Amino acid sequence: MVQTIIIILLFGAAVFYIGRLMYKSMTAKKACGGNCKCGVDFSDIKP
Repeated sequence: MVQTIIIILLFGAAVFYIGRLMYKSMTAKKACGGNCKCGVDFSDIKP
């Protein structure tokens, strides 16, 4: 019985984690939303 509860909790945590990743990828704030810095504004920087 305890093993079943542990499996259910682990499965629920995995589903929550995957759901959170999908939600974050679909609600990106700038440009691609990745860590590539492609949405950074460099207009203030002098050449």
